Amino acid sequence: MPANSTPGMLTFACAGLLALTTLPPAGAAPAERLADASSQRPRILVTSDGEIDDQCSLVRFLLYTNEWDVEGIVTSSSQYHWHGHNWPGDNWMEPYLDAYAKVYPNLIKHDPAYPTPEFLRERTLLGNVETEGEMEKVTPGSQLIVKVLLDQSDARPVWIQAWGGTNTIARALKTIEEHHPDRMSEVAAKLRFYFIWEQDSTYQDYIRPHWGKFNIPTIICDQFEAIAYRWKQVQPVEMQPYFEGAWMKSHILQNHGALCSLYPAHHEGEQGFADGDFRSEGDSPAFIHTIVTGLRSLESPGFGGWGGRFVRVRENTWLDPVPVPGYVYPEGRWSGNTGWGRNSLREGSQTTAEQRREYFRPQWRWSDVLQNDFAARADWCVREYKDANHAPVPRVIGSLNRVVKPGETVTLAATATDPDGNQLRSRWWQYTEADSATTAVTIRNHDSLDQASFVVPNEPGKQVHIVLEVTDDGTPPLVAYQRIVFDIL
Repeated sequence: MPANSTPGMLTFACAGLLALTTLPPAGAAPAERLADASSQRPRILVTSDGEIDDQCSLVRFLLYTNEWDVEGIVTSSSQYHWHGHNWPGDNWMEPYLDAYAKVYPNLIKHDPAYPTPEFLRERTLLGNVETEGEMEKVTPGSQLIVKVLLDQSDARPVWIQAWGGTNTIARALKTIEEHHPDRMSEVAAKLRFYFIWEQDSTYQDYIRPHWGKFNIPTIICDQFEAIAYRWKQVQPVEMQPYFEGAWMKSHILQNHGALCSLYPAHHEGEQGFADGDFRSEGDSPAFIHTIVTGLRSLESPGFGGWGGRFVRVRENTWLDPVPVPGYVYPEGRWSGNTGWGRNSLREGSQTTAEQRREYFRPQWRWSDVLQNDFAARADWCVREYKDANHAPVPRVIGSLNRVVKPGETVTLAATATDPDGNQLRSRWWQYTEADSATTAVTIRNHDSLDQASFVVPNEPGKQVHIVLEVTDDGTPPLVAYQRIVFDIL
């Protein structure tokens, strides 16, 4: 167990997510289908190609390292960045780790679970970076991935993220195949992938042919464009103020310590942006997905949450839901050339504004909440606990997984507390995109914490997802959730 783990920590069932990718028979006991992830601490390992948006993402990432057990931060290459081609340097992360060390004494005032700078440095290594897709050399980064995956002392899944190419991940898996072929199934049971596009060919050329038989849960994301370089084309008007220079300067860039001061925002007139405008965090959804918010998105990519929502396209590979009837996903790479969202933003695209809004909605719907949460973390870098805001804590009364009957009136009740003593407001809402049921239910007293209810629709064998959302009145306002999944008999 990593050195910054909490004693007595709950663990994931190794095959938990695999069991969730198909709906069970109606009436299956909740325990047979869903292992509640709301109190479990994820293990994560990042690979990054050091692009400028990776640098932006790294700032946010470091402010959330209290939420996970960080197994590694590995520099890799991609089709966009490798030695001799737009390369930021093998040690590009060092200034950010130095800055983290400066704000760390203040961060632990807000949560002692933040890992020490030394802990992170020990796990920040160089992977395969010489050329695009190079996976022949064994590197310190690939060896770290091998070590983590072969370690039998911790059975929890490992979320491995590719912010760039998958080549260092592929090299690690090839090492395991070559030297420990008898353990491939065991290793695969631990693996969870979240890729920001396929930024080299190694997933299609090696990982999928050699490891596909193990049905590793794999998210390949194109929705990240909502917070990437073209965010002004994607974010709806009501969300754009959270990315503009005035907001960024006030909440992130200025007077928030050494780490936030390194955040690479836009300069005046740069590509038509104003000074201080948000630049890009195209890689952030990969780790945002693993923040335990109460939305339970780790249980299935189809549930949806801060890191987007996805549909299973083939094997156990999940891609972005395309709002075009009859759309056929490509057989190979989901990348900058084939991703529906990226192509929809290109000049000459025949897509409609409504289609684009719907496609990116699983990501942009959380923009205000995400940015306010980021701002609170920035405050933690410089403020005392009593002078900063911290998220409320909602607790649903009863099980988060329930079997119900058509026509039954279901009572929704919860409690909520706030660590800062802020006033709270709550609302219950139906996450219709995550439902298999097609009925939109009416939630009576939806803004009451303990007196809400709805009538179960007449759709046996289907699911309804109801979310409790609790928001405090602190500065900035913060939001927390609980999701209840109802299986209709």
